[in-house]
Amino acid sequence: MSSETMLVFDRAAVRAHRDRAAATAATVDDLLRDAAERLLDRLDDTTASFGLALDVGGRGVVAPMLQARGMRVVSCDLSAKMARVNGGTPVVADEEFCPFAPGSFDLIVACLSLHWINDLPGALLQFRQALRPDGLFLASMPALGSLAELRAGLTEAELALRGGISPRVSPFPDVPDCAGLLRRAGFAAPVADVDEVVVRYADPLRLLRDLRAAGESNAVRARSRLGVPRDLFPMALTAMREADGRVPARIRLTTMTGWAPGKLG
Repeated sequence: MSSETMLVFDRAAVRAHRDRAAATAATVDDLLRDAAERLLDRLDDTTASFGLALDVGGRGVVAPMLQARGMRVVSCDLSAKMARVNGGTPVVADEEFCPFAPGSFDLIVACLSLHWINDLPGALLQFRQALRPDGLFLASMPALGSLAELRAGLTEAELALRGGISPRVSPFPDVPDCAGLLRRAGFAAPVADVDEVVVRYADPLRLLRDLRAAGESNAVRARSRLGVPRDLFPMALTAMREADGRVPARIRLTTMTGWAPGKLG
């Protein structure tokens, strides 16, 4: 981890959330699969072939989709429990300390699994090094503006109840920053673009249950360790209701694409 890295996330909490989600992620399979399909559609834009792929934190969705395309797959996860359900050959690995030898993979896919990493520049550099020449890196993550309604609702409700706030939604990078991170890590032809995805919930509490089931509970280091006020979530969700009574979960889904430099540079 670089000395300039800020420790924004509690990695022990991230692991604990993913341990718990190993038993529940299947309940949000439709949402995870939609994100994975959007990401893997990028493979149809290239004529390159990929024999061995690394699935980073795919939560049991990505590895089978890669295998269906004829690839051999290694699946890594910070959580040992999640690694066992990911599919492919399981490896327990911290994304910030990539254990794979240089030039190990033809393809690395990280679908919604990089936004709880403190040293994202360092992790991207290690992923690039783990690719063979002309190997492809594909990743998706929430960008700045994701879950804005939930963030605003929780902020307003906590101010009203406590007179102060605690960070309850992860900070997300901006899209131009993602392309810059790929360039900094040494990827060739780096591209970052964004697609807005909105899921509207008739049952507001299901939004919170889905985030928890996917392992997306709050792991910000600066989060409050005090008990959550009983009225916090009901008040926040009520403020988020749209005209039809539903509550939106808006994700600005950033797709990052980069190639390992080829043998001739």
